[in-house]
Amino acid sequence: MKWCWLILFSLCISLSHAQVFKFGFVTDTHIGSPNGQAEEDLMRTVQDINAQTDIAFVLVTGDLTEMGTDEEISNARRILDGLSIPYYVVPGNHDTGWSESAGLTFIKTFGYDKFAFEYEGYKFIGTASGPYVRMSDGHIPRDAVVWLDSVLQATPPSQRIININHYPLDESLDNWFELTDRLKEYNTQFTICGHGHRNKVYDFEGIEGVMGRSNLRAKEAVGGYNIVEVTPDTVYFHEKTPGKAVANLWHQLPLSSKEYEDDNSYPRPDYAVNKEYASEVTAKWDYHSSANIISTPVVVEGLVIYGNSIGQMEALSLDSGMLVWTADAGAGVFSSPIRFEDMVIVGAGDGYVYAFDISSGEQRWRYSAEAAVLGSPELDADKVLIGGSDGVFRAIDAETGEEIWRYEGLNGPVVSKPLVYDGLVFFGAWDTYLYALEVDTGKLKWKWSNGSSNRMFSPAMCTPVAAEGRLFIVAPDRYMTAFDARTGEQLWRTNEHTVRESIGISEDGTEVYAKTMNDKIVAFAARGNSPQLLWEVDCHFGYDHIPNMLQVKNRDVYFGTKNSTIYSLDSKSQAINWKYKIDNSMANTVRLVDGNSLIVTTMDGKVLRLMY
Repeated sequence: MKWCWLILFSLCISLSHAQVFKFGFVTDTHIGSPNGQAEEDLMRTVQDINAQTDIAFVLVTGDLTEMGTDEEISNARRILDGLSIPYYVVPGNHDTGWSESAGLTFIKTFGYDKFAFEYEGYKFIGTASGPYVRMSDGHIPRDAVVWLDSVLQATPPSQRIININHYPLDESLDNWFELTDRLKEYNTQFTICGHGHRNKVYDFEGIEGVMGRSNLRAKEAVGGYNIVEVTPDTVYFHEKTPGKAVANLWHQLPLSSKEYEDDNSYPRPDYAVNKEYASEVTAKWDYHSSANIISTPVVVEGLVIYGNSIGQMEALSLDSGMLVWTADAGAGVFSSPIRFEDMVIVGAGDGYVYAFDISSGEQRWRYSAEAAVLGSPELDADKVLIGGSDGVFRAIDAETGEEIWRYEGLNGPVVSKPLVYDGLVFFGAWDTYLYALEVDTGKLKWKWSNGSSNRMFSPAMCTPVAAEGRLFIVAPDRYMTAFDARTGEQLWRTNEHTVRESIGISEDGTEVYAKTMNDKIVAFAARGNSPQLLWEVDCHFGYDHIPNMLQVKNRDVYFGTKNSTIYSLDSKSQAINWKYKIDNSMANTVRLVDGNSLIVTTMDGKVLRLMY
């Protein structure tokens, strides 16, 4: 009798591991796309899934929206809530890269931006991915990597894992290896992703991967999605067109106990350049924050002060890099702080502008806006000038936090740092316009558009530069444009060198510098009524599209790249002084400290003081 019970128990165990289940795999819905068809496509998919009785849940792998606006995210949630079964989402680059809340609305709307749950013995792990606010390569946020470590530590080595991410786990992500290296230590069966808008099979260093088609119809009559069928030894991927009874099997892969070899032949970031220039530049110290940093620190009273993407303000010792104090900004900080007397002032994703005591981090005042404040402040005497995501640019009393004036004519968020010049304040917004306001009153002096209705070409990310009555910008339309600063008259415009959103100006105001999207730094004459190229230098940094303002001291130009290599370039000899690679994520605009050092932060949360 005992043996009968043992046989029955063994049979039950066997059956429990032999469960067959299905889940929906939906990706790249792009709610808010200009033609309005994305909403129709997703509603059809929801209806189609609801009409089936054997789908357990749905995974949505990013790019739910086109621009990440609050309205688009709300609409995506409304449509997905029509599902009669559970669903799980992760954001993609379209949900975060242009987001007016830097992804905060996504988290508030769905309740999370990463997830882990178990179903039929499998652990499903979904990770968020950026970039956030800035244009750069894909990136798994630093806080998500820290979270992933805790999830994996609580996972038995034998448990089967299915990973979910928006990007493929390859060099589409600047820190792909942080996922692959971790997942290969466990029984990871496969990973699914979106981003590429097509069904495709991958091998990520031995981890099998599957990209799903976009839910958009493209050139077809309706959109589509995938149904994933998991059996004890095989997983099957079926493409499903709403309204059609049969789903087409297009891929299958085996399931088993996975053991991955420790193979060091796979590509990893190369730091050899640091040895090449070891005599010219060294890191005095480095610090790794617990979340992304997407701003430039302020250096005051021997402290390096900045905010990170989970709302922590941190102050490090300039001398040692040790943490001195922390403060809570309420939500993610993507704004670069400035100093006013004994305070630092910064915007935050919770809709406040904060003033903190420099020495202690104690909050001195806060000003409430109606939406996230992702833009960076600038000072004009005792006025703080800053734009937000509520369609308002405002002046605030730096001493008290009281509003002085506001300009309400914006139709998109402000995420950059303004320029104060000749009685005006200049800035761009994600509404296609560049604005010039009177700094004393907030009255509109002039505004300019490049003529494109596409918001993605807005001059919104570049901090303008000016000299001798002229204003200069570069924008995602790949043009450099020169204006009369007082009137807004366009003096000249050129796209011969594929510049994007990185610009700087010489200390004497005679040369304007820009970083191109492929390898080169170019210099134009700041005078004249037509573009005059003075020189160009091939720095061999490759394809690059991040907004990183060029900083100038004496004759040297300093800038960073999408893979965190910092350059010093001699503007007179056009020779590279040195390079230094920090990590593999986006480098933010550097902060020059003195004649021989600078502070740099990276999207992955690194802070370094470089000595040269």
